[in-house]
Amino acid sequence: MKRLTAEFIKGVVGPDKVLEDGTPQIAFIGRSNVGKSSIINSLTNQKALARTSSFPGRTQEINVFLINGRFYLLDLPGYGFSKHSLEKKRQLHGLIDWYLFQSPYRQKQVVFIIDAEVGPTDNDLEMLRALEETHKNIVIIANKIDKINKSKTKAQLKIIQDIVGNHKIMPYSSDKKIGMGELAEEIFG
Repeated sequence: MKRLTAEFIKGVVGPDKVLEDGTPQIAFIGRSNVGKSSIINSLTNQKALARTSSFPGRTQEINVFLINGRFYLLDLPGYGFSKHSLEKKRQLHGLIDWYLFQSPYRQKQVVFIIDAEVGPTDNDLEMLRALEETHKNIVIIANKIDKINKSKTKAQLKIIQDIVGNHKIMPYSSDKKIGMGELAEEIFG
């Protein structure tokens, strides 16, 4: 994998000039605590670039990272379970919906992250259908693949594939460094 330079640019919560400068945008979306920030950190080989937490719902804005001066990685808030108030959950859901489906910004790719062990939840499937309906270029990451017993990995990936249909699925583990090169090639190619 090529060496990547990465820097945090800013967190955004609405229209912003940084998103209008023509730099290709790669959005990372998934449930709360599915590992979006950890994947960004592992891809960039920086442990603390994107903040991680065991607290579901840590990311509360769209965090923008510049990669090699050529791409923006956008770490979106998670959807689904979090310990926030109902009002805060609505606000975060509104931010995700605005950026992905209502704003004028176009993503080069949407990295859609699911928990490999849990498989796609109803919330995941709802998000996937919305991404499909708006013709997003989607790559699905089956994250935390190392948490599955090796003898069951192939069967679990087949179950996920059957549920999500004709999308490319990449097994991934930040801890075991599984899938890093393949994902980097896919999104930075």
